[in-house]
Amino acid sequence: MRTPPPTTRPAPPRAPRRDLYAAGAAVLLVTAAVLVGRHIQGSRHTLSVNWPPLLASWDPHLGPGTPAAVLVAITVVAYGPALAVRLPWRTLLPVAWATATAWTFSLALVDGWQRGIAGRLTTRHEYLQVIDRFHDIPGTLRDFTHHILLGSPDHWPAHVAGHPPAAPLTFVLLDRIGLGGGGWAGVWCITVGATACVAVLVTVRALADETLARRAAPFLVLAPAAVWMGTSADGYFAAVAAWAVALLALAVTGRSPWAAGGSGLLLGLTCYLSYGLTLVAVIAAAVLLLGRDGIRRRPVLLVPLLAGLAVVPTAFTLAGFDWWEAYRLLVTRYYQGVGGVRPYGYWVWANLACTVLITGLATVAGLRRSVSGLLVRDRLGTPEARLALLVCAALLALLVADVSGMSKAETERIWLPFAVWLLSACAFLPRPRAWLTAQAVLALLLNHLLLTGW
Repeated sequence: MRTPPPTTRPAPPRAPRRDLYAAGAAVLLVTAAVLVGRHIQGSRHTLSVNWPPLLASWDPHLGPGTPAAVLVAITVVAYGPALAVRLPWRTLLPVAWATATAWTFSLALVDGWQRGIAGRLTTRHEYLQVIDRFHDIPGTLRDFTHHILLGSPDHWPAHVAGHPPAAPLTFVLLDRIGLGGGGWAGVWCITVGATACVAVLVTVRALADETLARRAAPFLVLAPAAVWMGTSADGYFAAVAAWAVALLALAVTGRSPWAAGGSGLLLGLTCYLSYGLTLVAVIAAAVLLLGRDGIRRRPVLLVPLLAGLAVVPTAFTLAGFDWWEAYRLLVTRYYQGVGGVRPYGYWVWANLACTVLITGLATVAGLRRSVSGLLVRDRLGTPEARLALLVCAALLALLVADVSGMSKAETERIWLPFAVWLLSACAFLPRPRAWLTAQAVLALLLNHLLLTGW
């Protein structure tokens, strides 16, 4: 297969220096979040995290996944950029998924099988605690909102109460088909979650161009976010949301009604996996804006899109679950717990430090280029500007989530669905191996020095 010619323009002489300035500012932000957070937690005990700004504990350790994680990191840094350019597109996608899966599994196994994978979704806050309460699924859905508040009888665990019922129902259905227990749940979340990188690549290729997608591929594979993708249900949510956007991009560029219907279906499911993922609508709006010519030529695409979008909400509503009432009760529940104690004044900026840790310094430099690229008029309409718009839409969605105050702490996990899109900004960076090395070192240090949890 003939590789498409590069479309990215050479960076201005000062651009690499500005990238380093942006990365340095990000390091200072993380340092401030750690120091200020430790002071607040030590003096007031209001952060409810052991190693602010992350929900983690200081625990230097090695594990069975350590050799594999180091090997994957070295391989991607050494060969990833070249292979991303040379491999046929249809080969690149499964290779990216397989490598991302290996990276996530190996990082999770640094903590061992039980602590790193099988036990993650079985703790008292997690979804597998309520499997037996869904023996009558329609009845449980009708009664779901009656158990959200802390004062209610048999109130749901924190993560179940904090999400619409499609989240726990996923694990109920896995159990029904014989894939019960924490091990299968963990494997599901990692394996499905790793496909998010493929969805982003498909989207970037459809809306910008293939060269940019290929440049982004190694960074999407070797993301520091993989520390939290394995094992977290939010990794699975990130993949569903990413494929909803990817299918929408394919629909507006290829004018496919099937892709439009599939996108609508997954967008509806996304909103019933997590209340906060309604903000994926910001990214979807950017896709519609970038693909407006396709919609203008074939406006009938909106019919299957809206029809698909209505399926999941209609099904849950008919089953007796009221999304709006549940969200209202969730807000109350949030402030009944640690959400009512954690200081907004700290987390509104410390959450951004968490984002630096899950996306890495390379993404910070890429975001700088994305924002500055949108401000250059002679580049509007170019593939670079189209990708920059997509990245900035994801950044806007994340910032709205931040200022809402409903994501105080644990955003290293909660914001994974937005983080996967920010990583694509790394396509703008020169010297990819140097930046990939920084990404890998960050992920390995975080995973080996801290014991993450939720």
